[in-house]
Amino acid sequence: MDSYFAAVEMRDNPDVRGRPVAVGHSGDRGVVATANYVARKYGVKSAMPSVVALRLCPELVFVPPRFDAYREVTRTIRSIFRDYTPLVEPLSLDEAYLDVTNSNCGIPTATKIAIQIKEDIRRETQLTASAGVSYAKFLAKLASDYRKPDGLYVITPEMGPSFVEGLEVGRFHGIGPATERRVHEMGIRNGKDLKERSLIELQHAFGKAGTRYYWMARAIDNRPVEVDSPRKSIGAENTFRIDKDDFEGLYEELVPLAAKVWSQSTRLAVHGRTVTLKVKFSDFKQITRSRTLLKSVESEEELIATGSHLLKELLPAPSGIRLIGITLSGFEHVLEASKDDAQMVLF
Repeated sequence: MDSYFAAVEMRDNPDVRGRPVAVGHSGDRGVVATANYVARKYGVKSAMPSVVALRLCPELVFVPPRFDAYREVTRTIRSIFRDYTPLVEPLSLDEAYLDVTNSNCGIPTATKIAIQIKEDIRRETQLTASAGVSYAKFLAKLASDYRKPDGLYVITPEMGPSFVEGLEVGRFHGIGPATERRVHEMGIRNGKDLKERSLIELQHAFGKAGTRYYWMARAIDNRPVEVDSPRKSIGAENTFRIDKDDFEGLYEELVPLAAKVWSQSTRLAVHGRTVTLKVKFSDFKQITRSRTLLKSVESEEELIATGSHLLKELLPAPSGIRLIGITLSGFEHVLEASKDDAQMVLF
């Protein structure tokens, strides 16, 4: 869906149409859940601190999230999907994979199915969706972002290898900012560079993920659409260039990770009771500490506070700390998780 939460708010509130809109809360600790395309022109984006968003766009209108409304629209959209195939894997409220290889809807190609689904969504919800069509999951996902908003892009088997070769490594599934820096240090900038590295070299550098990168660089992704696979946790972690052992330095690393986790849980509309802190020491020994609350974490501030309390219990550390991570789990409302077949459509 295109700027989903913001699009629902603009649909339901004519007063904010045409204005820069962010769904979230303003204030020192607020975070943008999503922003409409007017706001994005100013550089406002998801997971951005509200104070930064307002600095970029002083006219930004903040709208509190209404997850019940978003869930209701999502139910309508998923019902439309299942008119075309039972093989639907939701990634979040606003995104899903569809395997239409054996669709019995009478429409002969995945591209035509995608066009029809887009029309159905517009008619039923007055909202726009963008679709990516391909033979592999990660290519369908890339294609879905290629012509936003209200877009449709197709990556055929013939196009796949050359498309991936020209792709910046930061756009590969599973390569976040920290991994991207490591990949760049190896002299790898795009899919072509990645394809030139051997499987053994990538496995040595990135473990199991290296195997995935090896095949993705060759435009191969054999993961099937997994129906009703529950997401059990949301987490974020970071490896430091220089080991840390003081609370202040570790707390500075913990805060943006917690903000990232909270932004994702907000986007997925899930609420968890268990906070887990992960720490890896300089000798690569790894430990976790968890705390389960009486009720779900209610705010980003509470998530940070719980994580920092767990951190204090680990200090002083026996050696320098090279990685820290925080995870939220024990969800009240479990949503399906993100997890190729002949014809794949991603909305």
